[in-house]
This record gives sequence, structure tokens and C-alpha cells, in this order.
Amino acid sequence: MTAAPPLPAPSRLALYLNLIRFDRPAGWLVLVWPTLTALWVAAGGFPGWHLLAVFVAGTVLMRSAGCCVNDVADRDFDRHVKRTQARPITTGQVSVREALVLAAALALVALALVLSTRWQAVAWSVPAVVFTVLYPFTKRFFAMPQAFLGIAFNFGIVIAFAAVQGEVPVAAWVLWLANLFMVLAYDTEYAMVDRDDDLKIGMKTSAITLGRFDVAGVMAFFALALALTGAVLAPLGLGWPLWLGLGAAAAQALWHYTLIRDRTRAGCFAAFSKSHWMGAAIFAGVALGFALRG
Repeated sequence: MTAAPPLPAPSRLALYLNLIRFDRPAGWLVLVWPTLTALWVAAGGFPGWHLLAVFVAGTVLMRSAGCCVNDVADRDFDRHVKRTQARPITTGQVSVREALVLAAALALVALALVLSTRWQAVAWSVPAVVFTVLYPFTKRFFAMPQAFLGIAFNFGIVIAFAAVQGEVPVAAWVLWLANLFMVLAYDTEYAMVDRDDDLKIGMKTSAITLGRFDVAGVMAFFALALALTGAVLAPLGLGWPLWLGLGAAAAQALWHYTLIRDRTRAGCFAAFSKSHWMGAAIFAGVALGFALRG
């Protein structure tokens, strides 16, 4: 019997695309939708093609850079976790230096995009980068690193208001807080997938900290996120589209409960990978509400 020929080694481009999770858009979609919601609210409707392009591209680029930094920081841990054993840095297919150079290049392109907006947006981009770099290391000592991740993820909301209005009003910070709870919810679902492995290697996660209250915690985070979002958006007079969008998001939160209540890896991962649809529903309600309000 003739042995099958060996599989060709992946190209550098393929490895880099794997490193930045190019084939997993859920990771940047959860960031894009709340950022676009903030952009529409800040602008009182469609913000223009320039800002739309800057924030969509910038979000994807910074998330990709964050993946590089995260995998460098976690390279000695990832080999012990089923879901991450085959990542390019962990397997040695991509060097630490390559990953850091790629992260820097992506961040610089994102910075160039922000430079085309107001200086206030550029100023808020600095702490955004700092928190993105620091996040992976919080998993060593912070009981709920997902909260730190929420802070890093939510700078898109702050930067959107700064780019449009030149300031960050109270409404922006309420949206920021709402999305912090949203990140806590869906990233706890993500942490539930790896809980057994994380316990063995001493990693800190919200799923471990919450223990048997993990499912209740996720649902409480979703409820707080939706309540705060509704509170800040209701005075804008967006009518039935907003409430339809929030209702669709709430229905999805209830669906997530059916996926995570048994705490199976497959169910928790499915919940996380579909969580961006909640943000999409809210954004659709906001965008349609502004369009109809005219």
C-alpha cells in the first residue's frame, strides 16, 4: 500500500492569517457592532463613509494585533489547552519576533487611520493600545480578566464619540459600561469552554471565579448590558426599531441560556461564537431608528 504524500507546509501568509484569526470573524464582529452603534449615536445618524471605513478597518486591525500579542503572552500555556494547541506560535511555525512585528505593523496602520480624524480620538487611542497589550498578562493574577478585556474592547466606543464630537459625554460612558457587561457575559461563556484546562495550568478566568454561579452570572451580565443600553438609547426617540432590536437581543440572551446551562464545551463555544448577533440586532435597531426619524 502506497503511503499518502505529506501535506504541504502552510505558507507564511496562511500562518499569519491563522494567527490573527482571519477565519473566525466572530472575534471582531463583537467589537464592530457596539462601536458602530456608538458612532451612529454620536453622529445622530449615518456618520459618513470616511468614519465608517476608519472604524470598521481600525477595529479589525486592532483585534488582529491583539490576537498576536495574546498568543505571544500565552505561548507556554496554549500547548496545554485543547482549543489552542495548534496555534502558530505554540507550534513554533511563527516566531515570537514575527508575531510582534506583525502586531506592530497592524497597530501602526490602525493609528494612521485614526490620525485622519480628530486629535481627541488619537489621544484616546493611546490607552486603548496599552490595555490591549496588558490584557493577556492579567490572566495570571486577576480573578476576572474578562473585565479587563472589556475595558480594552470598549475603547472603540470612546474613540467613536471623540472622533465625531471631540469629547466623550456621559452617554458614551453609559454605553461603555453596558458593553463592559456584554463582554463579561460572552467572554465568560468562552472561558467556560476552557475551564478544565485553565484549572490545571493555574490560569485565572471569570468562569473559574464564578464557579457554580457561572450561568447565573452570564445571564445577569446580559441583563445589565441590555438594561443600560436601553436606558441610554431610549431618550433618542428611535421608536419601534430600537425596541425591536433590543427585543431581538434579549431573545438571543435567553437562547444563550439554553446553550450554556449544561456547561458543555460545544454549547458554550456555540454561545460565544454567536454572541455578535446581539450587537448586530442593537445596531440594526439604532441605524433604522435614525434613518426613519430622518
